[in-house]
Amino acid sequence: MSERQRRVLGASVGGLTATALDIVVLTILVESGMAVALAAFLGAAAGAAGCFLLNKYVAFRDHRPVDLRQVVMFGGAALGTALFMAASMHVACVHGHVPYLAAKVLCGLAVFACWSYPVQRRFVFASPA
Repeated sequence: MSERQRRVLGASVGGLTATALDIVVLTILVESGMAVALAAFLGAAAGAAGCFLLNKYVAFRDHRPVDLRQVVMFGGAALGTALFMAASMHVACVHGHVPYLAAKVLCGLAVFACWSYPVQRRFVFASPA
């Protein structure tokens, strides 16, 4: 497996793991009586933290200390991902009449390939020059 393939696979696993962590935290908190909105926020935050750590240390093998610049860059990339997902889901579901779960998978793949992975590789976890 090439280094590029390993990074893409690692980042994919990081994203899937983050999604699972998000759902687990959300479910546990809601079932424990927490308000859904707060539980959703905390689940998303837990997923983002997990994704950051997995991508930093596993996918991109970046063993430099975590710094504020990198965290802010990752936050911006995550915000962009959320916005692109919302827009693409709207187009797919409302205009394309694609069922929302199928749209989630298709849009997730497209946003990962066109935005999330390239931004993380080039900016968030780029090797220093």
